[in-house]
Amino acid sequence: MLFAVDEMVGRRAPGFSLPDRAYKYHDPQDYRGKVLIIEFMQTTCPHCAAFSKILEEAAGKYAGKVSILSIVNPPDTPEKVAQYAATNKVSIPILFDCGQIAASYVHWSPGKSGGFDIPRVFIIDATGVIRRDLQYNLMTKDIFEGRGLFAELDKALQGQPAAKHQ
Repeated sequence: MLFAVDEMVGRRAPGFSLPDRAYKYHDPQDYRGKVLIIEFMQTTCPHCAAFSKILEEAAGKYAGKVSILSIVNPPDTPEKVAQYAATNKVSIPILFDCGQIAASYVHWSPGKSGGFDIPRVFIIDATGVIRRDLQYNLMTKDIFEGRGLFAELDKALQGQPAAKHQ
């Protein structure tokens, strides 16, 4: 069963420990006390490339308060991620999943029909609870291509619930 966007809001974020290209492992527990953005993306996704610029800007603007992790799944490889990071000037960690973590966040089963649109972003508060679940569409375009992400992060940092997007 494929869960709708926002189905995970209010729940504790699923845990994981995933490596980046340098084989450094990242665990959401390591980021407790900060707002954490988890982005599921692909190196071939044009919306992800555009959003990477917004994420880099957010990393600078909210340094020390917000952490960001991007997660890729096959067919992305370390070589494709290295090229993507260089081309798009990405400094935030890009982690490698085999589908299990994506499935725990979006509740889909690899090999079955369904899946999810990317980019898909989860904003997790300082206590580890998912506060926003956003995927790219016409209603959320400003979050992924404009200044909307900053408003969402300001709300998360203040402990306010964010407005629902369809």
